[in-house]
Amino acid sequence: MSDNIKIKIIKSASMTDLIELYKSAGWWKSSYDKDSEFLKHIVKNSAVFAGAFSDKKMIGMGRAISDKMSDAYIQDVAVLEQFKGQGIGKKIIKILIEKLKGKGVDWIGLIAEPGTSSFYQDLGFEIMESHIPLKYKD
Repeated sequence: MSDNIKIKIIKSASMTDLIELYKSAGWWKSSYDKDSEFLKHIVKNSAVFAGAFSDKKMIGMGRAISDKMSDAYIQDVAVLEQFKGQGIGKKIIKILIEKLKGKGVDWIGLIAEPGTSSFYQDLGFEIMESHIPLKYKD
């Protein structure tokens, strides 16, 4: 990771940077164009939100949702394409884990996108063979 890239725990972020990261990760939906206000809340209301910065521009992010006592889920880990392969995503996850453990959280999970499980396994996560992730369908 380059010396000019810094990872910080933050409570607010530039909407422009967040939108660029969401679009880069392929998470942006057309409905968000009309209402992107939710992005302000995901930073502020996450148990821990880490941003990777090159100068003042956020080029990576990751967050954890948690009760801040026992369980946490890491999600929305993204790094802009031109910065991938520098260990930024791994550093973001390590900082999230460190901060969560510092709060006493003893169970940390995530749902990996297809083809990314080895990335997370290298960081200490294991596939939960006896569990199936489910999503509410409305």
